[in-house]
Amino acid sequence: MKPAPFAYLRPGSLPEALAALAGEPDAKVLAGGQSLVPLLSMRLAAPSLLVDINGIPGLADIDADASGVRLGALARHADVLASAEARRVQPLLAMALANVAHATIRNRGTTVGSIVHADAAAEMPVVLTLLGGSVEVASVRGTRTIHADDLYVGPLESSLAHDEVAVSAHFPALPAGAGVAFEEIARRHGDYALCGVAALVDGDTVRAGYLSVNDVPTVVDLTGVPISETGAAALEQLEPADDIHATAAYRAQLVRVLTERVVRAAHDMVSTSSTTEDSSTTEDSSTTEDD
Repeated sequence: MKPAPFAYLRPGSLPEALAALAGEPDAKVLAGGQSLVPLLSMRLAAPSLLVDINGIPGLADIDADASGVRLGALARHADVLASAEARRVQPLLAMALANVAHATIRNRGTTVGSIVHADAAAEMPVVLTLLGGSVEVASVRGTRTIHADDLYVGPLESSLAHDEVAVSAHFPALPAGAGVAFEEIARRHGDYALCGVAALVDGDTVRAGYLSVNDVPTVVDLTGVPISETGAAALEQLEPADDIHATAAYRAQLVRVLTERVVRAAHDMVSTSSTTEDSSTTEDSSTTEDD
């Protein structure tokens, strides 16, 4: 099929883009286009105006510091995955991005675009939610920050207004002594996951995030639960459903298996980090004594 007719605008500045969106309620923003273009082709979306933000400078930045990783709206999945600094500051980003579709799509698709597309079967929305990240959005009315807990309001539905553009996303840094892990199961590599789990272990706190299980990215608190029982505990707070890809029973089994596996891996990362730090401390002490 071919898309329904629409007008096209490629603004050279953010204010120009925001003004166009404010003046056209049925407009859509085009960044990477890996989700929007298929919807246009199937006529599941029929905007009157397509605002292509790829000509706006300064939106492809990838900044990593002690507070976390900030990604501009045009930062491509592949560039974030290749960023050594982003990987160092928040390893879960790279762990999840390695599972996003295929290389061709990662080369064009944007991480922020995936986040605001709000697909519960995608990796980046659940990563942002698990880490307690946020999205900065702009409109002609100004800018505001939306915390991940307030971003997803329903299937494929976010709390962005029609005239707002997500200009960046922030992922908090991994705290010292914390561990993360990610794993998903798909029929073929690059397909949407039948179930995916991300885990964060920080001190006594254990949390797990789930994709392709509920209608929205969902995070479950598993603090105090023995690792061998985390899958069963998670299912008490999840609602796996049947669809054309898998039965609810099969998804529930994937939750059981993957939760235990991923939580254990996150704990192992903590143990490895602690061992490395202890070794470094011992070596530093020895060096000082020799000097």
